[in-house]
Amino acid sequence: MNRTSPSEAAPSEEAVEHQLLPVPEEARTSTAAHQFWIWAGANLAPINWVLGALGIGLGLSLADTVLVLVVGNLVGMVIFGFFVLMGQRTGVSQMVLSRMAFGRRGAYLPAAIQGLIATGWCAVNTWIILDLVVALLGQIGISGGVGLKIVIALLVMGAQVLIAAYGFRAIVAFERWTVPLSLVVVLGMSIIAWTRTGVHWDWAGQNLTGTARLSAMSTVMTAIGIGWGITWFAYASDYSRFVPVGMSRGKLFLSSVLGQFIPVVWLGVLGATLATVSQRVDPGELVVRAFGALAIPLILLVLHGPVATNILNMYSCTLSAQTLDWNVDRRRLTYGVGVLATVFTIFLIFQQDFAHTLDAWLAGMVTWVAPWAAIMLIHYWIFARERVDVAALFDPPGGRRLVDIRWSAVVAFLAGIVATWAFSYGVPEILQGPGARALGGIDLSWLAGALVSGVVYYAAGPRRAAVPAAEAA
Repeated sequence: MNRTSPSEAAPSEEAVEHQLLPVPEEARTSTAAHQFWIWAGANLAPINWVLGALGIGLGLSLADTVLVLVVGNLVGMVIFGFFVLMGQRTGVSQMVLSRMAFGRRGAYLPAAIQGLIATGWCAVNTWIILDLVVALLGQIGISGGVGLKIVIALLVMGAQVLIAAYGFRAIVAFERWTVPLSLVVVLGMSIIAWTRTGVHWDWAGQNLTGTARLSAMSTVMTAIGIGWGITWFAYASDYSRFVPVGMSRGKLFLSSVLGQFIPVVWLGVLGATLATVSQRVDPGELVVRAFGALAIPLILLVLHGPVATNILNMYSCTLSAQTLDWNVDRRRLTYGVGVLATVFTIFLIFQQDFAHTLDAWLAGMVTWVAPWAAIMLIHYWIFARERVDVAALFDPPGGRRLVDIRWSAVVAFLAGIVATWAFSYGVPEILQGPGARALGGIDLSWLAGALVSGVVYYAAGPRRAAVPAAEAA
């Protein structure tokens, strides 16, 4: 159990990277550029062009798919920016901030879920490149099946674990030096895709109309529109807590939001346009069929994307584990995450239905994040009005300054999860709730979950959550 008090001597930057501590001002050395590269790198990955192709696979026109990508991500990423500001204001990781709303032990619930989800993302992001790598190797005469995929997964996972184990500064260095080059590579890919592959810019899909069109658009909105931005809310403060308080909030907000928005929309549109050529969603087929041998020098560089994403997943996962009061070295936790993610990756390798598996995973993300996010936004921005007793967040369980479990938050959270499921319309039948069915297959899961949990918490939550100015962050 971490009993370090913020009132003790200020820890070093290296210490706060590996221990669950509030980041003191002297250790906050991250710049706006760092934040941009971190979030751009996290989203500059093949999964986003695969998700962009999802709309075409569901029968939407190219215009509808692009519209959902732009509008959805604009909304989702703007909200993400408010979670970024929480970290700068308090210097506290996102799951520790959950303690202010859920209570000291009540925060175990979202922290445990976030830890499991982040581990799962490590597997999904690694798995999603395997078909691509095998397909590319086939272009140069190297063939292999499941065994080759497992070897590649082990190598990629090893690289991710190594960087994440070193901590925040290693993550910043990796993103800062690799993301600009990768953006240049993606630019080259885009030029080739949009000038040499025969993209059908007037692609009409299955000419969907009415409810069928709205249903497909809402599914894409959940997967890579608003739903995609929502999945990053639980990570935001883990990295913005290293930003100096004196940095302009507008500057931080803009750099973080654009770092998310630009690569997600760019790669999503790239995937959608490529899908009009192949009408497939599989990542290996999608890219190799479009680029052929030209893909080799390009994609091998872009493959850094899953690594850039997963080092954030692993780092945030270990912070979530420490929020559970596990007295385990963060580096060792990283190694454990790597093992679990590897096992899950191998499981995914044997899944045959790519779109089914991916949609099920993404729908599961929104189920918990949207309700949690609504509670956090209401507590921090409305009840506490940005004033948080940071020291109390780090008191041991059973302390007097912080409620142990705030049941109003827990009840609101669970009610939101039920509402999210009721209005979801995923590919698996189990994720097709009665509300969505009644609407003809329109997926409003993220909206329903956020509204229900938000209304319940606003009605039943603490009417005053502010703390004395002397104790507030």
